Formats: sequence, structure tokens, C-alpha cells
Amino acid sequence: MATVVWPGRPSPLGATWDGKGTNFALFSVNAEAVELCLFDAAGKKELERITLPEYTDQVWHGFLPEVKPGQLYGYRVHGPYEPSAGHRFNPNKLLVDPYAKSLSGEIIWHRNNYGYRLDHPRGDLSYNRQDNARTVPKGIVVETPQGRHLTASPDVPWQDSLFYELHVRGMTIRHPNLPLPRRGTFAGLGSAPIVAHLKSLGVNVVELLPIHPSVDEQHLVERGLRNYWGYNPLNFFAPSPRYLSGRNIAEFRTMVNLLHDAGIQVILDVVFNHSGEGNHLGPTLSFRGIDNASYYRLNRDDRRYYTDFTGCGNTFNLAHPRVLQMVMDSLRYWVEVMQVDGFRFDLATSLARAPDAYSQESPFLAAVRQDPVLSKIKMIAEPWDLGPNGYQLGQFPPGWSEWNDIYRNKVRQFWRGDSGLMGDFASSITGSSSLFEHQGRRPRASVNFVTAHDGFTLADLVSYERKHNEANQEDNRDGSDYNLSWNCGVEGPTDDPEIRAMRMRQKRNVIATLLLSQGIPMLTAGDEIGRTQKGNNNAYCQDNEISWLSWTEMDDDDRDFLDFVRTVAKLRRDHPVFRRPRFFHGRKLGKGPLKDITWLSPRGGELAPEDWGLSYARCLGFHLGGESGAYFSRHGASLDDEQFIVLMNAHYGTVPFRLPGTELGRSWRALIDTSNARPFAKNARPLFRAGEVYPLQGRALAILIHAEPIEKPAARKD
Repeated sequence: MATVVWPGRPSPLGATWDGKGTNFALFSVNAEAVELCLFDAAGKKELERITLPEYTDQVWHGFLPEVKPGQLYGYRVHGPYEPSAGHRFNPNKLLVDPYAKSLSGEIIWHRNNYGYRLDHPRGDLSYNRQDNARTVPKGIVVETPQGRHLTASPDVPWQDSLFYELHVRGMTIRHPNLPLPRRGTFAGLGSAPIVAHLKSLGVNVVELLPIHPSVDEQHLVERGLRNYWGYNPLNFFAPSPRYLSGRNIAEFRTMVNLLHDAGIQVILDVVFNHSGEGNHLGPTLSFRGIDNASYYRLNRDDRRYYTDFTGCGNTFNLAHPRVLQMVMDSLRYWVEVMQVDGFRFDLATSLARAPDAYSQESPFLAAVRQDPVLSKIKMIAEPWDLGPNGYQLGQFPPGWSEWNDIYRNKVRQFWRGDSGLMGDFASSITGSSSLFEHQGRRPRASVNFVTAHDGFTLADLVSYERKHNEANQEDNRDGSDYNLSWNCGVEGPTDDPEIRAMRMRQKRNVIATLLLSQGIPMLTAGDEIGRTQKGNNNAYCQDNEISWLSWTEMDDDDRDFLDFVRTVAKLRRDHPVFRRPRFFHGRKLGKGPLKDITWLSPRGGELAPEDWGLSYARCLGFHLGGESGAYFSRHGASLDDEQFIVLMNAHYGTVPFRLPGTELGRSWRALIDTSNARPFAKNARPLFRAGEVYPLQGRALAILIHAEPIEKPAARKD
């Protein structure tokens, strides 16, 4: 008996169950007909094909009163197969609904997934009539989760944020205290041991590498690898089945709620710049077969080919209103229904091209700015792509924050011991005002990082000077050669105690710099426990021990370093002077004589203008006045704080750093010196008078806090 179909509605797009049946709606400008295909629970047998009866405002739609949640489905879209005109319709290919809220299964690589015949001399101009229904995922009709958790999203002001970038699977897959079924899943990420670890670090924002369904490139599958990072999307509404312990997408919401209960916000890394369908020789899995000429940017001179600003074969066409709608609908869905707190946009420049050049007035950026939901959450740009003039750091509009790779480079170079960096380094660690102080932007516009998923881990940054990507099976040709790393004397693992000690010291230098810099610090998962990728700086295809966190292989040095990270993170959390909401300007803020920041010379006193240009200089310090002037927290609390001195020496030898005179404070207690494995105990913090010399060791950082005078004034005699 044929399934009953009614006209239904063109909105909302996707499969929407209303308690009485399911409405199906699919956008396509150039299609000639759309068939809805229903499958059995295993996704193997196609039960029925139903032609959607209505076409309204470029949307094909129909309502099926007999279809309920749990039903598996896909589409076959009829239309011209004319690659030279930009059309690649092929109804022999089952297509994934771009709006599917849940997917069953993953892609099985097969020649039938291609719209053309792989063995044909005309290549993609040929036509493949073989059916691929058995080798692609199916959408699942779901009941949209309703309501919000009793605990509201935690209020984490930008300047108080401590980001932690992690991979859902890699974070939990080897954790010994998690049941096996929960490892590598959203359920594992929301578990008590993981939440407790994040809380111990002071993390209040987690940034998840892509969690949408993605495509494993065929060349990886053939070599026994997979696209582990997930920057190759197939759909933007469903959580990837890879990270679900079952089929219930409520697992994701539960994870978010558990993190919210702990005061931790959730940010998603999203990839709206391209899809996993690749270039003109790629497979037909979804967007290409639904309406290739609308979804993708095509070459103006020959629409057979794609405009590729991403390096991944294609670029989504956000200049098209329906493609932009898909992006905006996805973002709002993840905020309003799945309850996330913001997004980091991969290759964000490509989203903001209007049509070719980057513009702050692009349709995407304009839509976000006026949106009543998205304009209120955390939005972070990776401010570059691979197209012309793609590097746009500092050029995103107010309300956005940006990954600051200049910060990464300058911190790496400084602690490596490079020369001529003093000015650039000082600018970077104080919020990069030269990049961001315009249009009312604040230090929080800079997301500071020294490591990320892409590149060396922190342990590898101090252990390798060359990439070692042989496991990727590309003859070590992939990955960047611009690592700005220092191996401290030996490439890779060593038993030499002096080299091992220097590596731990360098790690302390880097992490202390990161956590005490103005702007938003981002830690990379596992750096705090010594995670190594054995020198692989492009582990995108390594879903194995190379990428996963190991929770049971820490030695005493690693445990000391974990405690060090926790201590410095707490110092930042306890002292607002390290997370100011406004830029330093080297001027007085309060009633006293102290400036917001004073740059210090090892000779004692303030750095002179000519000192900044000294090519051999590798040592500097700064004094933070602590007063906030007229600035308050959002709840009216004073931001006045203690005074601090931070000293940094990237030279290999000890520098006798003379502390400033009494005009900046009479005495100082040392809290942290990275030449020591541990911070000073509270009752054993060395005390220094103003004007005394602090013995700043080679390649070390010290943090001192203003103390009471060493000697009390003599009692008055009458």
C-alpha cells in the first residue's frame, strides 16, 4: 500500500514531525522533480519512493501523515546533468538531506558514489547510472527536543574566559575511569572525571573540534586512515554518529547540560566554507546532487569547475540567500535547541566574501550582526582562507573575536630566543592593540594560542624542530615547515636530564605567558599532561594513539607541570589585572601615580624608547599598576587589583634584573619562577626590596606581587 502524501508546507526545511505526521521540504532551484525515499530500520532496503507533490518558493515539499520519528530517508533529485553549465543532477544517487537532524550510518566508499563513471575517458562529463543507496548515510526523522535544562547557560564574560580546544573522541577514548561504551562519545565528555579535570584547570569554555557528520576522503580510507579532525562536513544539523553511544541525539544535549551545570560553556568549531564533496571529480553525496549551481561557487569562465578559496576543492556560496539561510538556520538550531554558547568558524574569510573580496558588509556578517540570537553569543573567526587577500586578522567587525596566529608566532619566537622581537612580543602579550583597537573592539577580540589541533603539541614544540609526519603516508610532504620550535638540543625523545629539564622549563615559560597575556587564552587538550604526537604536526588523519590523550602515562615531571598550569590559571582567575576588559595605554587610571603598565629594563627603571630596537635584547619586564580607574565589572564590582611585576628572559644566561625604585612599590614577593619546577610555597616566597637585583635565570619567567614593607617604621618617641 502506497504511503499517503499531502501537499505539506515549504517551511521549515528538512524533516519536521508535528505529532501527526512528518513534513519534508527540500530547497532546489534547478531541480525538475524530487523523490523522497523511505528505508527500513537497518537502512539497507528502500521501501518506497514518493514524489514530493508541491514546489513553492523554490522548495519541494510534501506531508506524510504515516511517517513518525525513527524513519530513515534520503532524496533522489531529478534535473539536467550538464557539468559545463554547473548542473550535476543524478537521481541514481541517494542524497543526504542538508537539514537532517540525525543520520544513520556513514559513507562506504564505492565507485557508485560518483555521479560520473570513474573509468570513462570523458571523466566527470560522463554519467553514472549505478545506484549508491547502500553506501551513503540516511537521515532519521526525529522529534525535536523541547525545552531547556533547569540550569541556564553559565554567564562567562569574554575577558574571564579560559578556552580549551578538544576533540570529543580523542579527549575520552583512553580515559581509564570511563566505561568502554562511553569512551570517545558525547556521553564520555560530559562524564564526572572529564568535567572534574576541566574544572581543576579553571576552564570555563570548551571548544569542540567539528562534531557534524563528515566525509573520510577515499585516499585516506584506502590507506587505512580517516579524517579524524572532521573538517570535511556532509551536514550541519546532525551530531556525527561517530560521537554518539547510541542513536539518540539527546546525548549531545545532556553533555551540554552537564557542562553547563559545572559552569562551562560549549563552543562548536563549524565548517561552513566547504563540503566533503570535493572538486569536480568528487562524489555526489548531498549538495552537489541537490543543486550544485546554487550551493557552490562556480568558475565564471567554465561552470564545470569550482572556485576554491578553501584548498578543499569547493567553496560554499553564501551569497545565495538559501545557502545563507541554511547556515543561519543551523547556527540558531544549535543555540536554541541544542543549547550551545557560540561558534568558531573555520576559514571564516571565505564566508565573508562579497562576492570575491572580503567585506565587513558581506551578507553573512551582516546577517549575524542583526540576528537577535547570534548577535548575543560568542563568535570567533579563523580570519583567513586560501583565496586572494585571504588573510584578514584584525579586520572582522565588532562583536567578533579572532584566532591570533601572530600572537602564536611571536611567543614561540621569543622563547626560542630569536632576536629583534621585543616590540612585537610586548604588543602581542598585551592584547595586540595594533590589530584590534578600532571600532570599539577590546582585548577580548584576540584569542591567544601557542598550540592548536593543527601543528605541534606543546610537548613537541620543545622537542622537535622538524615535522615527522611519516605516519600520514605522504612521504612527510604534508604539514607546515614553519614551526618556530626548538628541540632544546636533541631531536625527539631523550634521557638527557639537562635537556629534559630545559624542555619542562620552556613549557612553563610558554604556558605562563599564554595565561597571563591580555586577551582570551586558549589551551589545547592534552598540553597540560604532556601529550605528544611524536613530532607529527598534521595529525588530521590519525584516529589512534598519535592523537588521543593518554591519561595513564604521566611521569613526575608531567604531574608537576599539570599543577603548574592549574596554579597559573588560578592566578589569572583571581586577579583581574591579567584579564582587563580594555587595552593598556601606559597612563594613569586611578588617583595615584601608577600607570596601568610600565615596561621595565633589567638596568632598573623604565625601558627607554631606544631599548625596543636593540637586536640583541631578549629580556624585559613589566609592572601592572592594578588600579582600574572608572572601569567596573558588569555587576558593578571594582576591578582594582594588586600590583604585579612580570620578568621574562629568553637569553640563555642569567640576567641580574634590577627591580624598579620605590615609586612603583617598596617590596615584592616572588610567586612563580619557571626555573623551578613548582611555584613557591606560600610561606616560602622570597622577598625583594625595591631596587634590589632579582637573579632572573636563563630562559625563565618570574612573577612577583607587591608586598608590605620589609621594615616597619620606627615607633615615634614623645
